[in-house]
Amino acid sequence: MRDPRYDVLFEPVKIGPVTAPNRFYQVPHCSGMGYRRPEMLAAMRGVKAEGGWGVVCTEYCSIHPSSDDDGYPYARLWSDEDLAAQALMVEAVHKQGALAGVELWHGGSRAANLTTREPGFGVRSGPAPHMPVQSRPMDKSDLADLRSWQGAAARRARRAGFDIVYVYAAHGYLLSEFLSSRSNTRCDEYGGSLENRARLVRELLEETREAVGDACAVACRFSLAAESGGAILEPAESRDLLALLAELPDLWDLTVDDYSIEMGSARFVEEAAQEETIAAAKTLTTKPVVGVGRFTSPDTMLRQVTRGVLDLIGAARPSIADPFLPKKIEEGRLEDIRECIGCNICYAHNSLGAPIRCTQNPTMGEEWRRGWHPETIPAKASRDSVLVIGGGPAGLEAARALGQRGCQVTLAEAGTELGGRVTQESRLPGLAAWARVRDWRLGQIRQMANVATYLDSRLSAEDVLGFEASHVLVATGARWHGDGTGRWLKRPFAGAEMSLAPDALLARWPDVSLPDGPVLLYDDDRYYLGSALALGLRQAGYPVVLVTPEGRVGQWSQYTEELHFANARLLEASVEIVTNHFLESFDGAEARLACVFTGRETVRPAASVVPVTARTPDDGLFRALAADPGALQAAGMESLRRIGDCDAPGIIAAAIYSGHRAARAVGAPDEDRPRQESTAPVTASGCSRSGSNGIAAGDPSTR
Repeated sequence: MRDPRYDVLFEPVKIGPVTAPNRFYQVPHCSGMGYRRPEMLAAMRGVKAEGGWGVVCTEYCSIHPSSDDDGYPYARLWSDEDLAAQALMVEAVHKQGALAGVELWHGGSRAANLTTREPGFGVRSGPAPHMPVQSRPMDKSDLADLRSWQGAAARRARRAGFDIVYVYAAHGYLLSEFLSSRSNTRCDEYGGSLENRARLVRELLEETREAVGDACAVACRFSLAAESGGAILEPAESRDLLALLAELPDLWDLTVDDYSIEMGSARFVEEAAQEETIAAAKTLTTKPVVGVGRFTSPDTMLRQVTRGVLDLIGAARPSIADPFLPKKIEEGRLEDIRECIGCNICYAHNSLGAPIRCTQNPTMGEEWRRGWHPETIPAKASRDSVLVIGGGPAGLEAARALGQRGCQVTLAEAGTELGGRVTQESRLPGLAAWARVRDWRLGQIRQMANVATYLDSRLSAEDVLGFEASHVLVATGARWHGDGTGRWLKRPFAGAEMSLAPDALLARWPDVSLPDGPVLLYDDDRYYLGSALALGLRQAGYPVVLVTPEGRVGQWSQYTEELHFANARLLEASVEIVTNHFLESFDGAEARLACVFTGRETVRPAASVVPVTARTPDDGLFRALAADPGALQAAGMESLRRIGDCDAPGIIAAAIYSGHRAARAVGAPDEDRPRQESTAPVTASGCSRSGSNGIAAGDPSTR
């Protein structure tokens, strides 16, 4: 039963001509699916609506081929040919009683148009990020075209059945260029004064309103500058702009003008980090306001409403980690909420052009492809006994999912605590939220009488055979190399026998005792662990030199929006950073480095060397068992499978996914046969809420 304190979160909210059934609002967020994978996308959004999100929106939806963001899979409404794909998502969302929103978008100078090869345009000629192309400055005919494209896309959105249609004036895209005095140097009626710079946004809001009439609400996504300043606007200027346009849309979707805060990793940005900035702006409009803050706590959500900060609780990542978060609050099951850990693996994979995935929720992105549901899992026909060896992330998820299926599960962990690498790494600076991966699974397992857990239980092959389990999953993890081999070094560096592998530090963290003198940390992993260890060692009082063959520390963390913060914290902590160098040798007192470009050598004093490079699967037990199929058969073992890092070392999300997939596959051989999206055009029964308007692709009447 729902706690009455949270009743306010389930109140309906009127948004212009439509009404949201509650205050839970999945804001527009990228999916890595877009126009390329419409069936995957529709199923994913539909599950969120089923989970209680009262409004579910698309990702950014291009209005014209001059706004092409390949290779990120965006949505689009260029022509009537795109209607059926959008209708799939609308129908999936409406089926659950939720509203569907579409974020119409033009990228301006930020769109490189790699596929369409259309010339880009912006408020002035400017370079696209990361690409050697520039836009042309917009003239009056371009502005007229833009208004026409927005109106046409809005009419298509209405015909597809959307309830909320956006004007997108945030995140540095085209409308942000016009709003900013830094980028807008025009001398016509679209530049100069605040009123002139807001003119195009005003015109597009009016164009959208005219296109949708009373059938849809009109929303505006807008970036506010924090008091420390923003990339696009100054604080007072952003509030003045909002006040100028305050009553034009039916809904304001507000965020801060700093993507590293809005999309900030939990390592560096706390929950509700935008609260004060949005609270100050909320007083400027009478229209409802939605905003995000990586909200995972129902009490924090409640505070946003009762303080008058937000009318609707916006979420992207929390709705990915737990699509059923609203339902669980409504049903009084707070302990079952699968909290987002803020690792940004979802965002990273969209940035790589792949479907999003989630460390906490292994079913994300698999709703259509594998038919997985985040809350239900097919029961096992018989109560087979399953032995899971290893209590790290893969083992915990496998045991939990198998327990949910009704299997008789024994989880044996060789150590004295559960969680494996998650437990160890969550003790490092900034990574405490990652313990939620372990804690949620342990909380679920504790509710299952059919799952037994044993610590300090290292098993041999003979022990496993003697257990006579029907199925065995080996989740014994992986070990960090101590010899420096990885992406750059293919052979151990000289003196590697004197180095200290990360496992040795993590196993006893924070009780670290190293020789006096500098610690040289050689990071060829290129993700988060090198910088996290370096910061932890600095906190412990050790001088640290961080060496990497890359141009920046933790280069891959550019995809998780951590790169800037991580390097800034390292510099603030007085960690000496040496880029574009690899480790050649260590003699116990000095380390010899070489430049990756010239081979020029330098020598650094070092009392300790810690290589963070690559890992080796700890698969000895699996191999010993697999080597004797006859013994497995004699023991009554139907299946043997290695999972997680024991199979292939990777990110924590991959280990969770591996454990979940293996649990579903026990006794279900068809589980490993996912569906593939068809390359044929998507068709739908219809594009209205009732599916009865029979839109024909290519209808020229709305082009």
